[in-house]
Amino acid sequence: MKALATIRLALMIFTVSSATSSLAAEAWNIPHEKAVVLKGRVVDALCQLKGRCAPDCGAGKRQLGLLLTDGTFRLVAKSNIDFAGSIPDLIGFCGKEIEADGLLIENPAITLFFVQGIRIDAAGPFTPAERFKADWEARNGKAEEWWRADPEANRIIAEDGPLGIKGLLPKPKP
Repeated sequence: MKALATIRLALMIFTVSSATSSLAAEAWNIPHEKAVVLKGRVVDALCQLKGRCAPDCGAGKRQLGLLLTDGTFRLVAKSNIDFAGSIPDLIGFCGKEIEADGLLIENPAITLFFVQGIRIDAAGPFTPAERFKADWEARNGKAEEWWRADPEANRIIAEDGPLGIKGLLPKPKP
């Protein structure tokens, strides 16, 4: 009977610790990367850097970032979906304080943050930063590689070429 109570207690501790533990950012093996949890307010990057502000952080059409409590601005460059940005994950938090788990890339040329999880309650679990794919699939249907099936990207490539400049083509590989 005592062994059963011990097992129940161990399961309760495991369950509670799993629900409240922090998400450890997955390493991507990018030079200068460091797994961190940043605490700050979600802001419109153009507004923060240049004072050119739009209502609601640009309603999902502008780059977003985090203004940390010490005044440091971190540009949030990417979510956890291949080739996708973080705006769908962050736009609902415009002007609000969050904690973001991810990879801070402090390259000498530029510092970027790649968000992998978001939470508003420090005691709560992180929500994976994967909203882009669900939103994209709701608009376009499922695709093995969304970036190859994206109708807007394919339209732009058809109109302007693969390098984005009409008439400019990549050099053939030897």
